[in-house]
Amino acid sequence: MNIGIIGIGSFLPDNRVTNIDLEKRMDTSDEWIRTRTGIEARHLAETGTSVADMATRAAERALQSAGVTIDEIEAIVCATATAPSFPATACLVQANLGAKRAVAFDVSAACSGFIFAMDTAKSLMDSKGFKKTLVIGAEKMGSLIDWDDRSTAVLFGDGAGAIVLGEDEVASIDSFVLGSDGTGGKYLYENEEGKIVMNGREVFKFAVRKMPEIVLEALNKADKSLNDLDVLVPHQANRRIIDAAMERLNLEEEKVVMTIQDHANTSAASIPLALAEAVKSGKIQDGQTVVIAGFGAGLTWGASCLTWNQATITEGNHL
Repeated sequence: MNIGIIGIGSFLPDNRVTNIDLEKRMDTSDEWIRTRTGIEARHLAETGTSVADMATRAAERALQSAGVTIDEIEAIVCATATAPSFPATACLVQANLGAKRAVAFDVSAACSGFIFAMDTAKSLMDSKGFKKTLVIGAEKMGSLIDWDDRSTAVLFGDGAGAIVLGEDEVASIDSFVLGSDGTGGKYLYENEEGKIVMNGREVFKFAVRKMPEIVLEALNKADKSLNDLDVLVPHQANRRIIDAAMERLNLEEEKVVMTIQDHANTSAASIPLALAEAVKSGKIQDGQTVVIAGFGAGLTWGASCLTWNQATITEGNHL
């Protein structure tokens, strides 16, 4: 069974917080944030809005985009690192959507989580014969922010993105690359107070090295080369990291999707949000080779090579 993306949707909270807003809250400046991260604003969920709420909205839009009814969904896999440990966010989404047929569970691999969840959902389809599955990346990173630590507080945002995988492919999945190195877990983690702690220098070094490696590996596994790459959708962690990866791969900026400026780092939601934006804007066209690639706490990394067979897919963000 040829499995691919047949629908996509995204959700961002209405509460858009700019760097100017943060200047009023902490010792920082718009220039300091822009020059070091590329971030201009981020969306932060209001109190009372849960990870499951955002995940449900993105999932609804992905279903509409795919033209699929909820009764057709046989699995829901949600990537998140910020939701309560139980019940699984995927189970809450299942209840919200009324997806009675679906097995539902979460995957936690931080910013790489969406690709891990996508591979897991495809594996279920391969092994169980499921016809359609729902894959979600959803995070409420604002709940982990230490507002006294300006080095991390300015980096993160909230949101959710979702895709529907099915047999009538629009974007076929050609390869996956997954990896983990637990010895690097000390560089990025949630402390006992539930706040983000990061060694920015070490994470930067890891990301700049790993991103080009996994892009090339994903292409190679799909029997393609860098010359075949039309669009790269990287994890939106820091503009400097993306720029360094582009330089190492000798990629023109026109081939790279950038949402860091308005989304900031939304962890597991980052890649599906960026992919949805690329679809909505028309950056991805018929017949193009697309690679999605991410890295995160764990340390973890993942990439997937896609062939975009039809541009008729529409992103559900406007619905």
